[in-house]
Amino acid sequence: VQLVESGGGLVQPGGSLRLSCAASGFTFSNYAMSWYRQAPGKERDLVAFISSVGGITNYADSVKGRFTISRDNDKNTVDLHMDSLKVEDTAVYYCNAVRLGEDYWGQGTRVTVST
Repeated sequence: VQLVESGGGLVQPGGSLRLSCAASGFTFSNYAMSWYRQAPGKERDLVAFISSVGGITNYADSVKGRFTISRDNDKNTVDLHMDSLKVEDTAVYYCNAVRLGEDYWGQGTRVTVST
């Protein structure tokens, strides 16, 4: 099982980034997918969730209206489109796959929002 995140980097406040997570080694369409983030010195928190077939999405209050999660079950990818980025969005972002007690994580991609 592999989850490989990409797309992180340095961006100015108000800017946009698109994170992508490529999955392999499991039946991607059977798993709900999420993006989490962990800021320095803080716990890992849920940012966005999407159900296995994409019909249900949920977002942390802090990112509602700014972030959009999407998935492509043909390409085995899940994306996080982030707009209007704030300094407080700075964190390492992790991709997560979950189903019936099975729980997989990527290695993370760092997002830094700074002037």
